[in-house]
Amino acid sequence: LHHMIQYICPSGQTRSAGRANALTVAPTGYLWGDAVVKGVPVPARDPNHERGGRHVDTSLPPAGRLAGLRGRHYLTDIDYTREELEDLLRLAVNLKALWRRRRLTPFFPGHHVALIFEAASTRTRVSFENGFAELGGTSVYLRPGEIHLPGRETIADTARTLAQYNSAIVIRAKKNETVDELARWSPVPVVNAMDGDRHPCQSMSDALTILEHAGTLQGVTFAYIGDAAHPCNSLATTLTKLGLHVRIGNAPGYEIKPELVKLAEQYAAESGGSFLLTNDPLEAIAGADFIYTDCWWWTGQEAEYEDRVRAFKPFQVNPELWSHTKPGARFMHCLPAMRGEEVVDEIADGPMSIIFPQAQNRLHFQKALLLALIGLDELPADPELAEIARAVVA
Repeated sequence: LHHMIQYICPSGQTRSAGRANALTVAPTGYLWGDAVVKGVPVPARDPNHERGGRHVDTSLPPAGRLAGLRGRHYLTDIDYTREELEDLLRLAVNLKALWRRRRLTPFFPGHHVALIFEAASTRTRVSFENGFAELGGTSVYLRPGEIHLPGRETIADTARTLAQYNSAIVIRAKKNETVDELARWSPVPVVNAMDGDRHPCQSMSDALTILEHAGTLQGVTFAYIGDAAHPCNSLATTLTKLGLHVRIGNAPGYEIKPELVKLAEQYAAESGGSFLLTNDPLEAIAGADFIYTDCWWWTGQEAEYEDRVRAFKPFQVNPELWSHTKPGARFMHCLPAMRGEEVVDEIADGPMSIIFPQAQNRLHFQKALLLALIGLDELPADPELAEIARAVVA
């Protein structure tokens, strides 16, 4: 299947897949429709975007190729090859195209997924719960105090018990060890919905968003500025593995771990991308097609609040910093946003921002992930479902 994706090429450069959409910057004020953002360079409205943008090859993987993912856990992108990650993105693109025509795509009638959340969640919980409902299944939301984990029952017993009723287990945990231990004992797929320092569902959903807006991943320049938190860590490895030029700008003393730097550099060398770690936010964003940030502090770090705000203040995404970006650059944020801290309203709500379409893509990637990991025994009778299912049925 080949589907049309609406996108705006952030660099304005011609891509090999087809004609680029030219972007222009208005000489004063910078216009997007009727909106004016003073002193902030943003792209003028591209008429080609309204007509559907450029064709992008989003054909499904060959029949049966995703069948090899059935039964696997998804704890980190590091466990997956570049080809496997790209195949998951292609599946997500096709599921999203079908979603635009019909919300209910019942691949999994009678299936259930357990959602264990030790920490608060808006986007992750809702996108998993609604996504599996759209796939025809049901989910059970489990939080501390409602089940015997942690404390009264072992992780091993919890995993083996939940597997009796569910086709997969999705977990957001405070510690990596909890997720890893659950996967060690679970006979059904375990999906990491964020743990102590990893967020692989977020990074792959973000790759889907970049693909939609750039029309490609190879050679795109991506900048992350701010704290080396969960998304930063996963983005560094996911995107370098997929061939992007990744620039991480962290405040001194808050840098990404050396072992992740080494991995990102290795993946970049293998994929044709590149990796840069810097303490200079302007160096990180120079020439970047996408600029991304995240909260400067998270639950449990309240005592560090003043120190963190002081350290990260030069990394705030505001009109002055945005004036150093290339024309057509896009702003991304995994949310929730602490407005007035890591980003200001003029950027988060400005025409350069794609944060809410970015949030929606959590739904589409996670549906693709669950479809591949749970798998199917046979092709559905519905022709539209069968076309997609061929990629996951052995």
